[in-house]
Amino acid sequence: MTGLPLLSLVTFLPLVGVVLVFLLRGEDARVAAQSRWIALLTSLFVFVLSLLLWLNFDSSNPGFQFEEKLNWLPGTGVSYHAGIDGISLFFVLLSTFLTPICILSSWEAVEKRVKEYMIAFLVLETLMVGMFAALDLITFYIFFEGVLIPMFIIIGVWGGQRRVYAAFKLFLYTLAGSVLMLVAILAMYWDAGTSDIVSLLNHSFPAGMQTWLWLAFFASFAVKVPMWPVHTWLPDAHVEAPTAGSVILAGVLLKMGGYGFLRFSIPMFPQATEFFEPLIFVLSAVAVIYTSLVALAQEDMKKLIAYSSVAHMGFVTMGLFALNQQGIQGAVFQMLSHGIVSGALFLCVGVVYDRLHTREISRYGGLAENMPRYALVFLFFTFATIGLPGTSGFVGEFTILVGAYQANTWVAFFASTGLILGAAYSLWLYRRVIFGKLEKADLKLLPDLSLREIVIFAPLVILTLWMGIYPASFMDPMTGSIEALVKNYKAALAAAEPISLTGTLLALVQ
Repeated sequence: MTGLPLLSLVTFLPLVGVVLVFLLRGEDARVAAQSRWIALLTSLFVFVLSLLLWLNFDSSNPGFQFEEKLNWLPGTGVSYHAGIDGISLFFVLLSTFLTPICILSSWEAVEKRVKEYMIAFLVLETLMVGMFAALDLITFYIFFEGVLIPMFIIIGVWGGQRRVYAAFKLFLYTLAGSVLMLVAILAMYWDAGTSDIVSLLNHSFPAGMQTWLWLAFFASFAVKVPMWPVHTWLPDAHVEAPTAGSVILAGVLLKMGGYGFLRFSIPMFPQATEFFEPLIFVLSAVAVIYTSLVALAQEDMKKLIAYSSVAHMGFVTMGLFALNQQGIQGAVFQMLSHGIVSGALFLCVGVVYDRLHTREISRYGGLAENMPRYALVFLFFTFATIGLPGTSGFVGEFTILVGAYQANTWVAFFASTGLILGAAYSLWLYRRVIFGKLEKADLKLLPDLSLREIVIFAPLVILTLWMGIYPASFMDPMTGSIEALVKNYKAALAAAEPISLTGTLLALVQ
């Protein structure tokens, strides 16, 4: 692969599909059909290219690979610098894997403005991959915030009845936190004299300054995760978003916050991370227990799964801030697993919504009688989300619990409580939708999974089993990068001065 800008090809090739779709002219029906095929084939080609990143990735190298650098703003030191390590590799793959699935799931569900819809998804793919591959703070921020634009459009144009409210709520929550992060980025640039992430990872920020930088980044990443209590935009966004929008929102966009903690907060601000570690544990424990109880009370299928995502991501942040090898590795693995499984659950909701146009749990019941294939797929992903051994959910949750127990026994206890509550609301949802007597006349007419829907679910099932049965194929490439992260974090703490309130206030004044 020498000389081939593979990472940039994966990042920007979706824009070629955007141009091709944009240039389509003719009858609406023909343009819609061509738009679907161009978007699908483009995203599939990008996914195949992204697999070459994995096949050519050197697991023994903990540093960044496939690096590409181009001077962008002369005289400022700001450049287009891209590269991936064992952590970002699988987030890139997750983005390219879910995009064609989202496009295929929208094949019949989206009938109006199909051309614009496909353009929005292809632009979104470029921005997601670019964000995970960025190795410059400024370019990272551009991609990080750029993701919001197509997502805002997807929800606001193709969403449900309250789509405009949900889209603006997402926009305002995200923007509020990101403005603070931009201020922090400028402060880091002034202090270090560079915006290059590789250089910043080796730069020591003053202890007092770290506190404010950490809080500024936290304001943005906490909203993206989302952490309690800034999670309230998520249920509205999920409920109003089209099915594919919910899949990509839960599958990739929620992982941007966790990735941000790994790439910036923990390695660049180690003293502040240690100082705020108890705060993260408290917020995560509240998220795991509170949102699980709220999920139990939901009557809308999408809203229940949305609240379950908040609980699962609370579990993830516990693992991240356990700050040991097992906790962080489990958290990364769990984010990947959640991206696959939660996306599949939203697709399961989309299957019955496309047929009956309602997500009210009480409207269903007894679907096992006339939709046995659907019942089997739904059961599989229900078991995966509660961590059944043999599925990806078990590996991530078990590894997080090991890391959390090493860090704090109470953290492990609250995390375990979340697992019990997760099984309760997931099985409760499944029982009410699938089991019971098939009495409603309109439910008796619902067809089982079509060939297109089987094609959508098949790779999700295979990947969930693969990650659950042979997790080493995913963990091995990330092990070196995570070991280096933990080692550098502990070394920085050992050599650093402790954070004091006086130093923090002086840094703010300066």
